[in-house]
Amino acid sequence: MPKTLPLLEDASPICCDPLGSSATLALDDAMALAVRLKALADPTRLQLLAYLLAQPDQEACTCDLAPVVKLSEPTVSHHLKKLETSGILTKERHGMSVHYRVVPEAIHAIARTLDTATRALTQVV
Repeated sequence: MPKTLPLLEDASPICCDPLGSSATLALDDAMALAVRLKALADPTRLQLLAYLLAQPDQEACTCDLAPVVKLSEPTVSHHLKKLETSGILTKERHGMSVHYRVVPEAIHAIARTLDTATRALTQVV
């Protein structure tokens, strides 16, 4: 049975060095990265994120997102909640609807951590 990761209480973007730039990775950094990667490790969530990133303001309402992935609004809300809990999205209520927005810093932090080119640059400097 897979081990479940704890809920993330601090949704701020992760700030750790690229993997491989050091032989060790602090447990807190490893946990923060794992929680975010786990949130992204779902095809529906990746589709939702791709759609949000393609919007001019990187924001959309749940009612607009449900047709994109051909799922009900409650199911889409569940997926969005996972992305929000991990710090990848934020939400804001606009009247009766909820709008979700990408946290670009969170996406950049994940990319920077996994980017081997960044690792090579840090070794040169």
